[in-house]
Amino acid sequence: MRHYINYHMIAFFMGFLLDLVIGDPYCFPHPIRLIGKLITGSEKILRGTGGGGKDKREDNNGKRFRQGIGLVFIVIISVVAVVLFLLFIAYRLHPILGVVVECIMTYQILAVKCLKAESMKVYHYLKNGNLEQARKAVSMIVGRDTEHLDEEGVAKAAIETVAENTSDGVIAPMLYLAVGGPIFGFLYKAINTMDSMIGYKNEKYLYFGRAAAKLDDFVNFLPARISAFLMIAASFLAGSHFSGTGAWKIYNRDRNKHASPNSGQTEAVCAGALSIRLAGDASYFGRTVKKPYIGEAVREVEYEDIKRVNYLMYITAWLCEVLCLMGMLLILA
Repeated sequence: MRHYINYHMIAFFMGFLLDLVIGDPYCFPHPIRLIGKLITGSEKILRGTGGGGKDKREDNNGKRFRQGIGLVFIVIISVVAVVLFLLFIAYRLHPILGVVVECIMTYQILAVKCLKAESMKVYHYLKNGNLEQARKAVSMIVGRDTEHLDEEGVAKAAIETVAENTSDGVIAPMLYLAVGGPIFGFLYKAINTMDSMIGYKNEKYLYFGRAAAKLDDFVNFLPARISAFLMIAASFLAGSHFSGTGAWKIYNRDRNKHASPNSGQTEAVCAGALSIRLAGDASYFGRTVKKPYIGEAVREVEYEDIKRVNYLMYITAWLCEVLCLMGMLLILA
């Protein structure tokens, strides 16, 4: 066990560094895409041709909910089994091979560089005055309609995405990796991917995707709050463009204003740290959804805030990485 923790620490740190340096190469098949294909294929098999017009609506809804539970089990068991098998074989052949495989898996689970790269595309288009391209770039990383957003709306969408995904794409998977290695890491990513694909409150997925959505809320509950506290600490360390006291104030006041029990945690911190107002009404599939504002409009949102929120994300990620490594060292002591 002591030897494995040493190997795990090396892989955990090297995988983090790989993500910072390389990010996700677009020419390389990412395992999350494979998980997405597994979800899509399982959905087609489970849903079949539907419940039929003769079923009572409540019976059909119950059937869809049970099918959704089945999909969750299929995806989780399949992902965990594959990761466990690959790690077992690698470490059985040689510890160095095991560390390499675990390092690569760790790198594939984290998304620091990718999140920054995609959001900075929006920044560069806005900086160059190309609003149309900025709308298209931000549409790749958000779920809302973007074709009618003005410059401030595009910048806000990018900022909110980085703030929310500091938890979902960076801190939460890092915490699960620290505790349970790639097995827990890919388990988390599988649940998160299911939620992003079928966890919608629309006619098609309201019941079928409910189990995935609720499970995602559960596995993110504690990591989202840890992420918020780490981001508050980062706000005190990040320099004059950030307000640590503002981050703490808005977090305490607005963290529960988001429809999700978890997404508002880091978004509230970000709004307070940057002294801006986020959230508010947004359009999804042509329908306006009323949302409360998060933060205070001490100043107007600007495209430079995209760079600032990425800087905040990087400090938060490093804080989490260091604390996780210190925790592992304490276990070894």
